[in-house]
Amino acid sequence: MARILIVEDNALNIKLFCDLLAAHGHEPEAVTDSRTALEAARNFSPDLVITDIQLPHVSGLELIRMIRADEKLARVPIMAVTAYSAHGDEERIRAAGAQAYVSKPISVARFAQTVGDLLKDGGADDPSGEAQESWANESAGGGGGGPSEPGGEEL
Repeated sequence: MARILIVEDNALNIKLFCDLLAAHGHEPEAVTDSRTALEAARNFSPDLVITDIQLPHVSGLELIRMIRADEKLARVPIMAVTAYSAHGDEERIRAAGAQAYVSKPISVARFAQTVGDLLKDGGADDPSGEAQESWANESAGGGGGGPSEPGGEEL
């Protein structure tokens, strides 16, 4: 069982992510206010952080940079999730220090696989994320998969 911190301001996404992670045997902890996310991460000591990029107050990109700069959290793998993907976003997100980038809507199967890969491989051996490019959705491909993909219900 892994401890997974979710930083997300949308209540429905929080419920879906927490339910999915709990169903896979993980211990999710949700933070809705990005201003308290770094302190929550320090207190929770997560094995993985999943953060939305489009957050009020402190953006997901800034939060990723803050986590990478924190001695206690610097090696924790980070998965970035965003509903708004534009050209160059994946590169900016990876440059900030996330190992995986997925765009919404995401398939349940892809979400679970990415979480599993990050936890299995530790993800933190390469905070730039360059070695894990295959873990993320193709930025030009939108949400990847979909209802027609096996297990591909979308979040």
